[in-house]
Amino acid sequence: MFALRSRCASRTANSRLFSTSTRLLAPNDAPKPPRSIDDSTSALDYKRAQRIRPPPLPAMDLPRSRSAEEAVTNILYNTPPPSLQPFKKHILNCLVQNEPGVLSRVSGILAGRGFNIDSLVVCRTEIRDLSRMSIVISGQDGVVEQARRQLEDLVPVWAVLDYTDTRVITRELLLVKVSILGPEYLEDQLVGGPSHEPRRGPLPPHRETKLEKETTLAHNFERGAHPNSHTETPPPLTPSEALRHKHQHLQSISVLADQFGAKIVDVSENSVIVELTAKTNRVVAFLSLLKPFGILESARTGLMAMPRTPITRSSDDSDDAVDEIGSVDASLLPPG
Repeated sequence: MFALRSRCASRTANSRLFSTSTRLLAPNDAPKPPRSIDDSTSALDYKRAQRIRPPPLPAMDLPRSRSAEEAVTNILYNTPPPSLQPFKKHILNCLVQNEPGVLSRVSGILAGRGFNIDSLVVCRTEIRDLSRMSIVISGQDGVVEQARRQLEDLVPVWAVLDYTDTRVITRELLLVKVSILGPEYLEDQLVGGPSHEPRRGPLPPHRETKLEKETTLAHNFERGAHPNSHTETPPPLTPSEALRHKHQHLQSISVLADQFGAKIVDVSENSVIVELTAKTNRVVAFLSLLKPFGILESARTGLMAMPRTPITRSSDDSDDAVDEIGSVDASLLPPG
């Protein structure tokens, strides 16, 4: 009886000791929440901590040595032929994180693949941390698709869309400074400095090289002129002639701008600045028509694109069309 009581007492003491030990070890062994991710290096720390040695590669038999004839045959008949797809313009719309360095990484990938960027526009969107890139490049469909997927794999890039086969609205902004004195005085205005005023007085003395002298002699010999004669410069304008030239050219430029939907945003003494927002082809045509007046400066933005929203037709419209077709009077139809 005494031995039984001593065994029960020892079991009770052991159970109490185990319970106290579990209570002491429980706070240390309880699972803890993961640490907050402060930057991208946290992912590298996690990978180092959870790294498991990969299993060894399966043993493989070494390939037999091939002869020269087999190697040449393999190169001739297994080399893929060059792609015959045509080069066409692609418009890529990239949604990227608004942070430093994204533009250099995107342009670096395109430059590494040999693309020449025709235009690149970067602007912020209505979301504070999101920017939009409109990139225009020329290339084959398969190569551009590979570049698009590679751009989409970048960490700060959210999505890359190809608007090539999509109905989109494209616009480009043009600012062009045009002379109102005429093309005869364009060179004088370009030499005149930032104000583009016409040159006053004769040119400063210039020491001609041997090649320039021989070219001048040959030119004068062909024209039958005296060797010492020089090309005549346009005479200086009187105030009345300058005013008449400015008025005529300004009126012609304003009429041309109205035809293209452009507007004159600045008028100075000898030049005007015209603003145009249109498609790329229309901008090129407008520049070619302004060229005879004398273009002093021009600045163009890249192409901006936004897809059209399709208009869905309801079932009522289709029913009305069927009713209209069914209500045709048979007596009004031609015989036969």
